Amino acid sequence: MLLNQAYHLSYCTNIHPGETWQEIFDNLVRYLPGIKKTLSPEKPFGIGLRLSDVASQELLEQNKLQQFRKWLDDIGLYVFTLNGFPYGGFHRQVVKDAVHQPDWTTTERAAYTIRLATILAALLPESMAGGISTSPLSYKPWYTGKPDQLEQVFYTSTAHLVQVIQALQSIKEATGKTIHIDLEPEPDGLLENTGEVIRYFQDRLLPQGIKTLMASSNLEETEAREVILEHLQLCYDVCHFALAYEEPVTAFARLKAAGIKIGKIQLSAALKVQLPPGTAARKAVAETLAPFAESTYLHQVVERSINGQLIHYTDLPLALQHIQKPEAREWRTHFHVPLFTASYNKLLSTQDDIVKVLALLQQDQITQHLEVETYTWEVLPEGLKKDVSESIQRELDWVIHTLNQTHHAENGRIERSRAHAVTDR
Repeated sequence: MLLNQAYHLSYCTNIHPGETWQEIFDNLVRYLPGIKKTLSPEKPFGIGLRLSDVASQELLEQNKLQQFRKWLDDIGLYVFTLNGFPYGGFHRQVVKDAVHQPDWTTTERAAYTIRLATILAALLPESMAGGISTSPLSYKPWYTGKPDQLEQVFYTSTAHLVQVIQALQSIKEATGKTIHIDLEPEPDGLLENTGEVIRYFQDRLLPQGIKTLMASSNLEETEAREVILEHLQLCYDVCHFALAYEEPVTAFARLKAAGIKIGKIQLSAALKVQLPPGTAARKAVAETLAPFAESTYLHQVVERSINGQLIHYTDLPLALQHIQKPEAREWRTHFHVPLFTASYNKLLSTQDDIVKVLALLQQDQITQHLEVETYTWEVLPEGLKKDVSESIQRELDWVIHTLNQTHHAENGRIERSRAHAVTDR
């Protein structure tokens, strides 16, 4: 959705099950026209498109891509961002840590991402940049206690990312369209917080990437740095950064100071619970959380203790075994719960972090790309499940309402500041 030319707002179609192009297209036909009619009847409506590896190959066969572009134009839809994180199956099967496979150490991940960039370049409207979110290199627990392997993972992953950056630069030269890959930090990812992202860029990506580009593309050092920072950015998933207990204002400032751009913000909320004292009260919390411990996705838990220390559990069932720890004070769980409510049967969410992010965008519009990523409708406890179309619309309505509120609040702040300045004179 185009909001006053300021934002491109949509939802990620990974909400819909389907791995082949036909399955994906059938879902788009089923849901998108009605959602557009309700939310954006007079203006084009954007799509945050998720394509599996299989679908990306099928879409490039024969003239399917041209047919898809015509369908988009006829309906009044456009694609501005792709989700290139899940490579293979993502619904109705066990995903867990396999969501990171193949990781960035593989040529398969690089080839898939270049294929997505080729598709996005063909679909992207003129004079609009596009982004593709992707895995945070790999999955950290795979390399616990293996420092030599981990070093090789960083080196090989970076080499493949630089290959993709070179492909994106070629696409820009051929089409005039800028496409960026957006690394998506998440719990237990090889990159999972602001500090790790900055260290990766400064200590690994830029030194290795600049050296490669200067040798292969005859670029000066400054030019090579600019190419890398233009084509490799960050996907700021609000749920994931809330799980790291990071304040958005601090994270944004640190990334900006490091020269790292945010290509896309995924609007998502995590489960949150303040752990009460007492064995019986903790047991009641565990019983409330138990329905969220489902078998499809990883639901990492990050615990904050009384001294502020963060303890990581790789999945909710493991965390529940430790809920009676007296020093534990708060749990945040990687479960993308609906945005439009801040509480769930005595549990809370990190909805307030989304409000903070949208308010910060009123002061510094670091990106135009906003994508709701609530993909867990099928695995929510029964009391939270709703009709999919109704749920999508409710999510987007909440975001639009919150954007309008933060916009008015910021305008009011500016007017008050001006009034004070005049008075001070």
